[in-house]
Amino acid sequence: MNTPDQQSHGPRWASDPQPGGWYGTAVPPGPTSRRPSPAKAWLTHGAAAFVALLLGLGIGASGGSDPGKTDAKADGAAHPGPTVTVTGAAKARPAPTVTKTVTAKPKPPKKTKAPGPATSFSGDGEYLVGEDIAAGTYKTAGADGSFGCYWQRAKDASGEFDSIIANNNLTGPGRVTLNKGEYFKTNRCAEWKLTG
Repeated sequence: MNTPDQQSHGPRWASDPQPGGWYGTAVPPGPTSRRPSPAKAWLTHGAAAFVALLLGLGIGASGGSDPGKTDAKADGAAHPGPTVTVTGAAKARPAPTVTKTVTAKPKPPKKTKAPGPATSFSGDGEYLVGEDIAAGTYKTAGADGSFGCYWQRAKDASGEFDSIIANNNLTGPGRVTLNKGEYFKTNRCAEWKLTG
């Protein structure tokens, strides 16, 4: 016999025993449920169709059932599931090559000695020893022409007779030692070169 809390399970018929007697017509169901929206219905039925499709593909991929084999339940052996085959492993790409360009710093130029006083000079002119020419002993080949070679050491550049320290007229090779601060005057002589 149905109880009042069982009334929500669907319509009741006259053949169902009811409290208070038999009824010849269906008892209307409880509150009617609403139909699902078309989007929900599509989603539900579409998902069910997709699952059925996947199952069908899985069975087709496994080759279906073999008529020569017995059912797994009958013989107690489990049939293997579908085989998954991987058709190749991804190859690792080599690491990129990094090239670093290093620009070489130019070497600083070697320091050359500051041009100091000359160690060789022409046979004509007047020179300050220590500024124009270096101090030391100089040698010449002699006269540069037919009139002879004249040289003079002086304590200043005044040209006065009393400023002369030493002088000479050469017809052949000669030497003279010059000290810093002196003036050296030479006329018609070959080139003078420092010898020591």
